[in-house]
Amino acid sequence: MVKIDNIELGNFPLLLAPMEDVSDPPFRAVCKQNGADLLYTEFIAAEGLIRDAAKSIQKLDIYDYERPIGIQIFGENLESMIQAADVVERANPEILDINYGCPVNKVVCKGAGAGILLDLPKMQRLTEAIVKRTKLPVTIKTRLGWDDKTKYVVEVAKRLQDVGIKAMSIHGRTRQQMYKGEADWSLIAEVKNRPDIFIPIFGNGDIDSPEKALEYKNRYGVDGIMIGRAAIGYPWIFREIKHYLATGTKLAPPTIAERIDVCQKHLSFSVRWKGEKIGIYEMRRHYTNYFRGFENFKEYRKRLVEAESEAEILEILGEVEYYYSGKLVLA
Repeated sequence: MVKIDNIELGNFPLLLAPMEDVSDPPFRAVCKQNGADLLYTEFIAAEGLIRDAAKSIQKLDIYDYERPIGIQIFGENLESMIQAADVVERANPEILDINYGCPVNKVVCKGAGAGILLDLPKMQRLTEAIVKRTKLPVTIKTRLGWDDKTKYVVEVAKRLQDVGIKAMSIHGRTRQQMYKGEADWSLIAEVKNRPDIFIPIFGNGDIDSPEKALEYKNRYGVDGIMIGRAAIGYPWIFREIKHYLATGTKLAPPTIAERIDVCQKHLSFSVRWKGEKIGIYEMRRHYTNYFRGFENFKEYRKRLVEAESEAEILEILGEVEYYYSGKLVLA
């Protein structure tokens, strides 16, 4: 049984990665329904939380059916991060997660996210301060290092375990790589297999099929897998991996009816949570993935992304279901 502090997650948990502008409550809901064991929110700027910025505060919204859930924060200022930890604790998640992995320039240029990988003592001080401040178990998500010359993730794991973190998720790329190239899990395995590392270690990067999940589980010995991009528009990845790990057989892909049902639920929640205009706008990135591989889908996609009302989108989805039912051919 894998546990983060006293939170039981099963024998080989599957985690939904915190993804900016993706891992919101509507998206998390469909992932949870399809087997995700632990969810994380989008990352939230500490400065935004302590200033009561509306967008940051909204990201604190969590629902009972999502539990267990972690709220992820990022920032470079110690005092701001401590204050943000207080705000997170009041939101009552199961876990507080610190982002030490985001590679985008607007974050790292301030020394936050993956930027702190250039200053390991500061990373340790900041983490220790938050662990001491909050009653919540603290986890972190990070990368192998800043670049190929600074892959210090083994040292990072030891330092942060020593100051009290309860689990660690590692993306198998450096900041310099961004999301390019193949994720290297060998250092993730080195962290996991050290005799002096006893916290759960979760691997992240490039898991996009049940077969790969099983291969990496066996090859690298991690405690669980964190899935990000592969779940966008395809929340069934969680149930497919679980089924394959349990039986060694592959589930049939979701039917057109299942795809339409989940897409409708996602859209409906998005509109309720964000309002119709923003909810519809932010759903547009998902249609390509929900219907990836469908022949002759280009025109439907164009209509879906141009539609401006929920009713219009639902009507188009009804046409999609009618057109593809019984004659679905994947390209």
